[in-house]
Amino acid sequence: MRAGTYRFHCTDGAHAVLDLSGRYLRARDDLRAEAARAARAIMDRVAGRLDWSAWIVDVHDAAGRRALTLTFADAARPRAA
Repeated sequence: MRAGTYRFHCTDGAHAVLDLSGRYLRARDDLRAEAARAARAIMDRVAGRLDWSAWIVDVHDAAGRRALTLTFADAARPRAA
């Protein structure tokens, strides 16, 4: 699959953490793993227990097209083989 720069924005619809620089990935197949890392990094940084059930990682390619949406709940659990 195609390499490129992707932005991993995180939101619950009311609040947002924007990825202003983006990340270069060698393969589009790496999107889910990188989106999960972005979600876990935010959950790890925020002190206290928040309800992450409404949060998503909204991934866009360099042209602004949506490439993937991943819930924080899905990011928090291991991917089934």
